[in-house]
Amino acid sequence: MGKREERAVAIPLLGEEGESGDALEGLFVAADAAGSGGVVIAPPHPLYGGSMDSPVVSELAWAARKAGLASLRFNWRGVGASAGSPSGDATIADADYAAALAQLARSVDGPVVAAGYSFGAAAAARASLGQPRVRRLALVAPPPGLLEPSALAERERAVLILAGERDALAAPAALAALVRELPQVRVSVLAEADHFFAAGLAQLGAELAAWLGTAGVAGVRDS
Repeated sequence: MGKREERAVAIPLLGEEGESGDALEGLFVAADAAGSGGVVIAPPHPLYGGSMDSPVVSELAWAARKAGLASLRFNWRGVGASAGSPSGDATIADADYAAALAQLARSVDGPVVAAGYSFGAAAAARASLGQPRVRRLALVAPPPGLLEPSALAERERAVLILAGERDALAAPAALAALVRELPQVRVSVLAEADHFFAAGLAQLGAELAAWLGTAGVAGVRDS
């Protein structure tokens, strides 16, 4: 098998005094080359069937692989083989995402992209605040009501928001209005797609792979 084979990993959950002994289920793919960096990918809402097996999450992992980057996707606590009980609480989601960021930071060198789909996109934006290795955000269909502009406001960090033209939960017009004063944020609208990307999934992956592969993942100056 090649070095880029997908492998299962246990992501330690972090307690107040370090690792708690519980873990999240994850899937990791190595980068093409050392120092290339990687992407953490969060699934949609755990109470509505959100898991790392989502076709959209799998497509984001494919895009990272296409761009030569490592990827780590994971299940929220209480989903699949992850410890704990499922919850829609933002604080718990942020803790889960932070654990995945810490796991990737231990596994790869180089800059990191924080990514997610729907509920997971909002968690990625929040959890990346104050994380200097996170140089880009790739947010797929983030519901505007869950997305804080302050989480996107670091001007040295490029942000790509991908939204479906027919998405009623993450309407492109609402997202564009939310980030109007943030020039480092780009909203890309995928024709014919809705929130679940039954149409437009291949376009989503291709666009993200191209963005990730443009001058690496170094930051806003590369976008």
